[in-house]
Amino acid sequence: MAESESGGDKSEEPTEKRRRETREKGQVARSRELNTLAVTLAGAGGVLATGGTLADMMMRVMRFNFSFSREALLDNGSMVLWLMDSGKMALDAVMPLLITLLVASILGPIALGGWLFSAQSMAPKFSRMNPLEGIKRMFSMKALVELVKALGKFLVVLMVALGVLASDKQALLALGNEPLDQAILHAVQVVGWSAVYLACGLMLIAAVDVPYQLWDNKQKLMMTKQEVRDEYKDSEGKPEVKSRIRQLQREASQRRMMAAVPEADVVITNPTHFAVALKYDPSKGNAPVLLAKGGDFVALKIREVAQEHKIMLLESPALARAVYYSTELDREIPAGLYLAVAQVLAYVYQLKQYRAGKGKRPAPLRELPIPSDLRRDT
Repeated sequence: MAESESGGDKSEEPTEKRRRETREKGQVARSRELNTLAVTLAGAGGVLATGGTLADMMMRVMRFNFSFSREALLDNGSMVLWLMDSGKMALDAVMPLLITLLVASILGPIALGGWLFSAQSMAPKFSRMNPLEGIKRMFSMKALVELVKALGKFLVVLMVALGVLASDKQALLALGNEPLDQAILHAVQVVGWSAVYLACGLMLIAAVDVPYQLWDNKQKLMMTKQEVRDEYKDSEGKPEVKSRIRQLQREASQRRMMAAVPEADVVITNPTHFAVALKYDPSKGNAPVLLAKGGDFVALKIREVAQEHKIMLLESPALARAVYYSTELDREIPAGLYLAVAQVLAYVYQLKQYRAGKGKRPAPLRELPIPSDLRRDT
């Protein structure tokens, strides 16, 4: 089990944020052996595919450079032009092979880890210039693994090379007895097939190195339980900060709610545990709206504000609880409470008329019709 620098066990799978951050830093699984295999295979295939053209172009370059006139030989300026023409002919001959190798060198890394461009990985790291850190890396487990891989690669390539030389011994010796043009073509074919056999040997090394690189990269990404908790705190916010934010939000909500109480038509109370402030505006809706609600201390503050602004207070424990539990702030009351609230508002209106000397004293409210599904009897 991997351990972090602080000594904790890295037993947790990496989070998506950890994967994204490490990828932005250029820390992805890469296999140099896979890249070498891709370039070797591409080179071998390119040599075999363009071997005839390459051999023919080599013969043309040789004939061109051994067939100049005496005047050209004595002219220093013509030699420069002669060399440039020869270079152009040679470049035209090897250009397809070079393009093939370039494509392979790009596709090799992409095959493991995908396309990635990271400016952070290109930035200089002064920690790598520390001699002590360098010595530590030289004697680390990763350095030992790389040494074993290098020895294994050397042995595999050596055995494949010896096998290729043994199998092509007669063909190589026969090159000296062949005509020049045929010998060049034959030599190109021998080189191409030898590279193919060497690539087959490199496949064994890549087959071991690729899973190891994937495993090693995953081990580097593994996290301790503390790292997971810290990342969660950073992304979601510390609990004490979130608690403080919620407290401030509640306080702001209560201030807005208290500021709306003076606009209410009536405040219905429990009488002490609950208080709800209702307002009915026919021009804005079909039902009364809940402006404020609260229990205990908040209910007391609602009653105090209502008294300061001469808002009618009405005791109806069942209706107060029903509105408190069934209605959100700034929302209309449910349809089941229409009749009960309508009776309350009618009573308040009649009582205001009576106090203004414009009507008779209304009869006290009786049992209000509250549906059983909206009752919250405590």
